[in-house]
Amino acid sequence: MNSDPYRRLATHLDSLPNGFPPTDDGRELRILAKLFTPEEADLAAQLSMTLETADELAERTGRDLPDLREQLKSLARRGLIDADRKDGGLGFKSIPFVIGFYENQVHSMDAELAHLMEDYFKGGFGQILAVEPQFHRVIPAHETVHTSVEVRPFESVADIVYSMRSWGVQDCVCRVQKRLIGQVCKHPVDVCLAMDLHPNVFDNSPDFRALTRDEAMATLRRASEAGLVHTVTNTVEGTSYICNCCTCSCGLLRGLAELGIANVVASSPFINLVQDELCTGCEDCVPACQFSALSMDGALARVDRDRCLGCGVCVLTCAAQALVLVRRPADEVKPVPQTRLDWQQQRLAARGL
Repeated sequence: MNSDPYRRLATHLDSLPNGFPPTDDGRELRILAKLFTPEEADLAAQLSMTLETADELAERTGRDLPDLREQLKSLARRGLIDADRKDGGLGFKSIPFVIGFYENQVHSMDAELAHLMEDYFKGGFGQILAVEPQFHRVIPAHETVHTSVEVRPFESVADIVYSMRSWGVQDCVCRVQKRLIGQVCKHPVDVCLAMDLHPNVFDNSPDFRALTRDEAMATLRRASEAGLVHTVTNTVEGTSYICNCCTCSCGLLRGLAELGIANVVASSPFINLVQDELCTGCEDCVPACQFSALSMDGALARVDRDRCLGCGVCVLTCAAQALVLVRRPADEVKPVPQTRLDWQQQRLAARGL
């Protein structure tokens, strides 16, 4: 058995569906050593993916209950594990590295952690991005799909937002991390949107600024007009956040731009269509696409179907309204896992676990 608590925790995190791939030089362990004490790492490595109370964990692990309870609460406060209500009290469980406790470090991120994260992204984490089903799927910017096309609720950013009763926003951890290593992103930072089915969830949150529904939609509009791509959890049910991503900072889209991984996110079920009779050849849409899916053929814009992710950002830049999203052929659309559990099971199977 490995006696190093950080290696044990790393192995445990890599056994989760999301993955935490090892590197030859152990750079992933330096992240864990920055965030966890050895005792905390040893404890976190013993947590499961289902909630357990401190009493249950004490019985299972043989740990002293008062100290265990305090350690668990400390880890949960720092966003390193999850805590939620459970029969018998407060329950605790593991959360993955990404999407998970990395994003929870947005308020505690410093230059040291930012550099450790960057080293790991370049040296090991990229290999997990190619696994399907992907972490995220693209969802079109509001009102960019042709009006004649049916849009299912889980495909519509407005329907997702309107189905919720609480909304909050915080800074994007990816842009915070890039800024701290001296690579400032030009895109807005305060656009990471979280949502909940219950009212008033973010009213007293130390991490999120509470929004109204209209303010949430305005935040998304501001993000898409700035060229950012909406991405959400890659499931039909259970969407609780909307990321607004770019290839210069986002840990997922950088996998496409810097590591050459074509399938880092699941494309939307839509694709861009150029209406030739309306295209004026202004070329405004070409630089707006982060995925180099648009080019000019003489005086007309053209779409590279293999590169277009169906985000709709380019549609918003077209003053002539010559661009519109239409539904892809059914054989080009990959099914979206119904629930988080479905996603986890498919992901574990794809990783051979």
